[in-house]
Amino acid sequence: MFLLIDYHSLKNILSILTLLFIHFSAEAQYYFRGEVKNSLQQPITNAKITLLSSSILYSSGSGGKFGFYSTLKADTILIEVAGYERLKIGIEYSDYHQLVLQKIGTPLSAAPKLISSVRGYSAKDKTEQIIRSESYSSLAENMFVNARSHAATSVALHTDKASYSNIRRFLNKNMLIPPDAIRTDEVLNYFNLAYRTPEEGHDFHFEYQLTECPWNEKNHLLWLSLSSRKIPDSAIPPSNLVFLVDVSGSMDMPNRLPMLKIAFKQLIDNLREKDTISMVVYGSFVGLWIPPTSGIEKDKIKKRIDELEPGGATPGESGIVTAYQVAKNQFIEGGNNRVIIATDGDFNVGQKNEKSLETLIGEHRDLGIYLSCLGVGMGNYKDSKLDALSKMGNGNFAYLDNLKEAEKVLVKELTKTLYTIGDNAALTIEFNADQVADYRLIGYENRERILKDTQAVFEGGEIGPGHTSLVVFELTLDDHTKDSKLPLAEVNFQYMLPYDSTVLYNKYPVSNQVVAFNKIPREYQLLTNLTIFTQLLKQNKYVPRMKWNDIYKMAEPLIDKEDQTEVEYLFLLDKTRKIYNRYKGDLRKHWNK
Repeated sequence: MFLLIDYHSLKNILSILTLLFIHFSAEAQYYFRGEVKNSLQQPITNAKITLLSSSILYSSGSGGKFGFYSTLKADTILIEVAGYERLKIGIEYSDYHQLVLQKIGTPLSAAPKLISSVRGYSAKDKTEQIIRSESYSSLAENMFVNARSHAATSVALHTDKASYSNIRRFLNKNMLIPPDAIRTDEVLNYFNLAYRTPEEGHDFHFEYQLTECPWNEKNHLLWLSLSSRKIPDSAIPPSNLVFLVDVSGSMDMPNRLPMLKIAFKQLIDNLREKDTISMVVYGSFVGLWIPPTSGIEKDKIKKRIDELEPGGATPGESGIVTAYQVAKNQFIEGGNNRVIIATDGDFNVGQKNEKSLETLIGEHRDLGIYLSCLGVGMGNYKDSKLDALSKMGNGNFAYLDNLKEAEKVLVKELTKTLYTIGDNAALTIEFNADQVADYRLIGYENRERILKDTQAVFEGGEIGPGHTSLVVFELTLDDHTKDSKLPLAEVNFQYMLPYDSTVLYNKYPVSNQVVAFNKIPREYQLLTNLTIFTQLLKQNKYVPRMKWNDIYKMAEPLIDKEDQTEVEYLFLLDKTRKIYNRYKGDLRKHWNK
């Protein structure tokens, strides 16, 4: 009896198991496979893949490949990887799935960079700022901000100097300057005044000056100065430089391609054996003009530069893709990897849309390949475009209005122009509301379209070696400030070393000790004069008392006669007062014609 029951029980159990096996085999017959990559087509291993129908967790293996069974012909998966945006997607078993993850951080077309940001500013505050801005300018003028409501503001530091040389071009042609071309922070950068060598073992030196405001006796100026250490030639890392040169027909003018050829050859003289230079051209065709070549082969490189000839008109879309591919193939770990665009016009991307271009630049920036732009013979609109591209690519932007400027940027100041000592560098200034009633940041003005963008984000800039970053505020101090021993403000400096994700912080207190304007160092008096110069060019409403003759007389005794840059400024200032004194009233009418 026992054996009979056991036999029947066993038979039933086997039958049930067989049915279950057939059932589950039928349901589990759908095999899904594919691979996970980033937008540069690099495989991502150990990606967390959740099959949502069963909540079973899988992961990608070697080469980013994955494979698993599901009881459904079509299913949904969720892919999660640190540093990338989550991807939830429907898949079918019959396809081989090539899934692409985007780096965290929306492409810059959707999340443009703010170069200054007031903490806690609402959409209403930003709208008011735009409405009250000069109507002819695409820059939103910085207004006075109440320190009790918004005590902190952040500024992205950079080494761009293009605005001053572009201003010089207009003045040398006896022309009025478009307001959008005038960026105070870039004018101050051009002179590199107030440089102080950092102490041994330090990357930066910080100092400040609190003084009287020449255009408003009731207010004060606060100057913040941050100087970066210089890099000795022996410590300069190897470079992988890829020049993307516009050789279209419009470059056939003395101050365009011929000027660039002279400056490029002078740059070659400074390259070392461990440096690599490549050149991609676009014009009548797109191609690799100089394959990756060691800096020691100077004659070979110069010969190819001499052979450059302008002609045709091809969009730069293929050119920039090729340039980045060359830079990636020659990537130097721990080196200076950079694509440098040189063009006389708007960087035309052909059929490729702006979002794709910005994504391409952003992804290579994250890999450590930065983008710099050199502009020649161009107008204001194109100036803005190249400036925006360089900021996307963590690079800098220079405008070459003559051969002297080209030599300055590409030869004399090569390390400041093409090397980085501090990434994502920014100053955050938190004012003591018991000391400061209101403050106005001068320069570092955001473009209106970026300020209007609700997805715009603040991101630090890049600082080159041997450079002085300057920030100036106009302050309305509280009535009892002089009697207080409390600090006026606290300055927080944050940055990262190149190829290092660690954020470094330095804090600096700022006291309320006011120094008479004629007692502050000469450099700061001249910097103040340069600031007034830009404000008058923009017809800034906050400096109505100042006249062109006033700032010329103020500048004359401050000029170092041995410094040709300062001597030239005095000459340009004289030209400016003669040009602008001919125009009376509101210049907005002139630009709105």
